[in-house]
Amino acid sequence: MNWIIASLMLFVSSVVLYLFVRKSQLTKISDSLNNLAMYALPTVIFFIVAIIQKKSFVISWENFVIIFFASFFFSYIGSVCSLKSIKLAPNPGYSLIISKSYVIFTTIVAVLFLNAHISVRNAIAIILIVFFSALVMISKSKKQTNNKQWILYAFGAFFGWGFLALVSKYLLNQGVDIIIYSFYIGVFVSIMIIVEMTWQKIQIPKTKTSEVVLLFAIGLAAFFLNLFMQIGFMLAPNIGYINAVNASSISMVALLSAYFFKDELTVRKIIGVVGVTVGLMLLLI
Repeated sequence: MNWIIASLMLFVSSVVLYLFVRKSQLTKISDSLNNLAMYALPTVIFFIVAIIQKKSFVISWENFVIIFFASFFFSYIGSVCSLKSIKLAPNPGYSLIISKSYVIFTTIVAVLFLNAHISVRNAIAIILIVFFSALVMISKSKKQTNNKQWILYAFGAFFGWGFLALVSKYLLNQGVDIIIYSFYIGVFVSIMIIVEMTWQKIQIPKTKTSEVVLLFAIGLAAFFLNLFMQIGFMLAPNIGYINAVNASSISMVALLSAYFFKDELTVRKIIGVVGVTVGLMLLLI
């Protein structure tokens, strides 16, 4: 497998995941259950795969500490910051534009510190993807707010997700197995979500069989997303390429959400989708 195939599988997994999440939101399944499904089920699958492949769960204490640190400060806190920023921002798209721009940050840092490479064509492709993604993410909003904290939270997500990608690449370069790394990340984040739910006294409601199936689908899609993302990080000349493909998936989600769930699809979003597609083709072809 090369990085282009891994990134295409990542793209498909991301689209499927967020369509299932959108369906879950419309079904009124709580965000806590969605978050738990996205981390807990993939963790179980990674554990089963590791057992089947007879992988060792033993890693150095240094790498163990790095994974725990990354799980809390980058993965968990990054997600918390993103949710708070989206909630406080006058328009959710404004928050997402800032946080998703971590693609550019990781691309530059990887070149400077991880001996990564980037061509002029691919740099242009990444800029196109980020720019036109902004057109897709911005939606109509009548919310009025003078609270500027959403900007700080958005940058919290920006640096959280950016450093998580960089730490992933660093550990993979150190020889940490993808399955074992993903397992430990999932364990730590799942525990943090459960602790948060307990602290906030959030009880798991009774769910219908159809809702259980939907949550399982979310977890399975998240497993493949995480797997192909890490494979992409390991194989790509620059992790920014993988992050750009991940960010570009929002364009397909916008199109399919309009088709399946009758979500709004404006002319601006269509232009954004076309622009993202051009950037993606420029990056991968």
